[in-house]
Amino acid sequence: MALQRTSRGLVAAVSLAAAVGLILTGCTNTGTGSNTSSGSSEQKVKSSDGPTCDISTYGGEKIDLKDAVVGFSQSEKEDNPFRIAETQSIKDEAAKIGVKKLITTNAQSTLSKQISDIQDMISQGANVLIVAPLNSDGLEPALSAAREKNIPVITVDRKLNAEACKDYVSFLGSDFVEQGKRAADQLIKGTGGKGKVAILLGASGNGVTTDRTKGFVDEIKAEAPGIEIVAQQTGDFARDKGQSVTEQLLQSNPEITAIYAENDEMGLGAQAAIIAAGKTPGTDIQLYSIDGTKNAVSQIVAGQYNGVVESNPRFGPLAFKTLKSFLAGDAVGQDIIIEDGEYDADNASSKVDGAY
Repeated sequence: MALQRTSRGLVAAVSLAAAVGLILTGCTNTGTGSNTSSGSSEQKVKSSDGPTCDISTYGGEKIDLKDAVVGFSQSEKEDNPFRIAETQSIKDEAAKIGVKKLITTNAQSTLSKQISDIQDMISQGANVLIVAPLNSDGLEPALSAAREKNIPVITVDRKLNAEACKDYVSFLGSDFVEQGKRAADQLIKGTGGKGKVAILLGASGNGVTTDRTKGFVDEIKAEAPGIEIVAQQTGDFARDKGQSVTEQLLQSNPEITAIYAENDEMGLGAQAAIIAAGKTPGTDIQLYSIDGTKNAVSQIVAGQYNGVVESNPRFGPLAFKTLKSFLAGDAVGQDIIIEDGEYDADNASSKVDGAY
């Protein structure tokens, strides 16, 4: 028995070290420019049907992007692969097409700073704006400042609770409800439609969180009555919060057999917590998330993760193509929905190099 206890202790120690190593790897391996805007994942438009917007309706003047000052407002600090890839993609495409000047700002996850960032870019002469909103609500002062000067605003990755072609021109991004549904389908397939599931929710007050939760919960309810959702707790889209929340959930709900995280960072935090609890991620507790980061996809390859639905952050080419059309006087879709892939045990090895 003493030998058995010693062996278990060694396994736990090794597992904990692996978890720490995973966290360190994730923090240091996400800033390489070669992986952030290249690969097989340039965005493809899934749908742009529905209402359109043109400059004659919105207001403003036609302008060549090569003569334009473009402002890009990033919402969150660039310490995770999605934000790194998104910002780099904007910078790369601006340089590629020869934009006169690109101004970039980062709100550091603070709404008041994003408002002032946008207002400052307008003061610096921005002719057009690309905005990754922190929240679906709250940017009205910044949008009003842009609207007063008929400055076109394209929003990416998060949709505003505002009126397209009035408060802003177009939204470019994913179908977040569909992402949640697809994650549920992966989990249902992987678990055989049975088990107890915990959800790591994204940031509160965020439309992405609302939609990814709805898509997942509705699909589980409709297609897998044998799956019980035993807990839903906010992890704020952060790895450290995902880990601490999962640690608490595993203590209060030791019967959990699968976790759905609404982004990869929380999923990787959950993976570390599972390992620290002496369990095997991907086997004892299955893991599914949304984003498509190389860190998460590589864990599928390693057998320590089960599924990832992509949310493609490389908005540069599509954003500037949309702006170019709009500024030339052409009509553009008010909702431009991109096509996202997904990763599982069958394709992760062949697709991991295209992840960001």
